[in-house]
Amino acid sequence: MVRRRIAEEPISRLAIWSRRLALFSLVATFVAIVIVRSGALDIVPALSTLACALLLAVVAILLALGAGIVIWREGLGGLRHALSGALIGLALIGYPAYLGLRAYQLPAIYDITTDPIDPPQFDAIARLRPRDANPITYQGLYAAEQQHVTYPDIAPDGTTVSPREAFDVAMKVIARRRWRVVDARPPQPLVAPPGDPQEDGAGQDGIIEAVARSMILGFPEDVVVRIRPTSDGARIDVRSASRYGRRDLGSNAARVQDIIADIDNILAAPEEQPAPPERRPTRPIKRREAGDR
Repeated sequence: MVRRRIAEEPISRLAIWSRRLALFSLVATFVAIVIVRSGALDIVPALSTLACALLLAVVAILLALGAGIVIWREGLGGLRHALSGALIGLALIGYPAYLGLRAYQLPAIYDITTDPIDPPQFDAIARLRPRDANPITYQGLYAAEQQHVTYPDIAPDGTTVSPREAFDVAMKVIARRRWRVVDARPPQPLVAPPGDPQEDGAGQDGIIEAVARSMILGFPEDVVVRIRPTSDGARIDVRSASRYGRRDLGSNAARVQDIIADIDNILAAPEEQPAPPERRPTRPIKRREAGDR
């Protein structure tokens, strides 16, 4: 019995290469993210690796579009290859495209603070920043105006609790977020010499300096929390600044708002009262009758 060979349908080479490039771009993007997060390379070559991987994803999408046209006109196979290449490429560039659109809508600032007039200062973190990082000095009036227009709700947080209690709550919030604490100095009251009048509530500011990480690439972003004693409690100021890039895509503003909201939630929560000790049921005492031994 003679077997008939079924001629295989020719597959578009554009579709094949679209899928190959998309898969290679997927692996390259994953490797680039690992390199950026681990800090194995400097920030510039690490980001260049990621940009090349995403560029390959764009090429895979273009090849998939070309393959679709060829398949439609010439009746070739490879539609699955073209679709998989296009979908993988779109999935890879989707989030970066969203970030690019967001960067276009937001101002070019990377330093957010609740007190633009007297922003909390980076002291210990300033010695850790590399030379190619953004300047540690606050950008000044331009950044303050852009911040006020874009994020008008960012303001200092006043509380009636003691400065030490506010400091402890801020440390608890930072610990929950697993930020790396670089320096922590609790607030201290000023001891006035005898006969020297001091302003009520005056004292040494409490300072917490910590390093946070961005969600996907793990870029270091520096945070400082200042607890300043006041006449009726404490004032909490927060500053968050990106080490790299002229635009923070709103991450620093969100971080400042979130940490203040978490502090307020903890301070507003009622304190848990210790439960009273459990009383064991007592057995009735049996009277001894006359003659009992």
